[in-house]
Amino acid sequence: MDEMKNRDILLDEESFGPLLPFIQDDAITDVDYNGKDLWLTDINKVKVKADASLITPKFIEVFINKVSMAVEQQFNPANPILEAESEELRITAVHETVTSTGRAFCIRKAPAVPRYDADDLIRQGYCEEKILALLINCIFTKMNFVICGDTGVGKTEFAKFLSGYIRPQDKVITIEDNPEWHYDKLNPGNDCIAIKVKKDKTKEGEKNNITSMNYTNAIKTCLRLNPSWIMLSEARSKEAKSLLECWSTGVKGITTIHTDNVLKIPDRFMNMIQNSRDADRMVNDIYDFIDIGILLRIKEMPDGASRRYIDQMCFFDREKEENHTYLLVDEGQIQDVAIPDSIHKKMKRAGILDPYAHAYVLTDYPKRVFGETEKKQR
Repeated sequence: MDEMKNRDILLDEESFGPLLPFIQDDAITDVDYNGKDLWLTDINKVKVKADASLITPKFIEVFINKVSMAVEQQFNPANPILEAESEELRITAVHETVTSTGRAFCIRKAPAVPRYDADDLIRQGYCEEKILALLINCIFTKMNFVICGDTGVGKTEFAKFLSGYIRPQDKVITIEDNPEWHYDKLNPGNDCIAIKVKKDKTKEGEKNNITSMNYTNAIKTCLRLNPSWIMLSEARSKEAKSLLECWSTGVKGITTIHTDNVLKIPDRFMNMIQNSRDADRMVNDIYDFIDIGILLRIKEMPDGASRRYIDQMCFFDREKEENHTYLLVDEGQIQDVAIPDSIHKKMKRAGILDPYAHAYVLTDYPKRVFGETEKKQR
């Protein structure tokens, strides 16, 4: 593994000591040490206890000190939380003075590798084949996606998978505070700008919670960079309004939010916008400019493994001054609901006559859509 270089943290392989094999293993997503036990979580959300005998107090002291020095942050009783990140890792440590179980740390991995493949998704029961084809065709048609679900269900990973079908010449701008999208690395040669939202680490900035580039400013800046797509890693607050305004200009995008039902997406956006004066107009904008809602869930299996899947999928639509939601997938099952006419019209304009037809590949990633399906001209 090459030395990890990032504007925030610089650690060489030697720094990770006995943790290095886990850092290098692409199947492992999280490395957690709780003060006495070492736990590993893999891409299937299987969590196992590893041999912690090599995680000595001396190693922990050296490792945390290296992280602390790399990001120029103190880690002591007065500053008991340490956070750092590299291009592919996010490290959080908690000082023993604020825990009863000892010094603890978590390493979350977000490598620039494709974790989802269309064939694998179908084989694992992630969704019906025709639904995956429909979603990919919606990317070709340039629609706006909101992906929701609880923490750890793979919202960003599925967003990354879908974004792999964007045309190389369409400029993509990603906006995130922790590097997870890696669009430029997963799609080399595509037109892309990656914007990182980052807090101002000066004393004055920390005192006033100032960010050198907040989400709202980042979205407004994007509009001056001539984007085709804006990928917001997560809509959390008032930036949701800026995102809708951006989408209203014709720019397309994908974002994620936390909610447990696609039917709650409009209300969740309204809560984030927090502007009752414009409430009626903003509700209509939500149905006008959000095309697709997707809810992801995890099903726990008897063997301890877990399976991610699309629990719900819907289209939002505003037609004849009325707002509608069309729930095509519910509880993982395809419903007897027709695709709205407005979606059919958009697809026909993009040259897609059958929304459920197998899509052909436009990019090197993902390498294929379904099995040995030959590339076909639409």
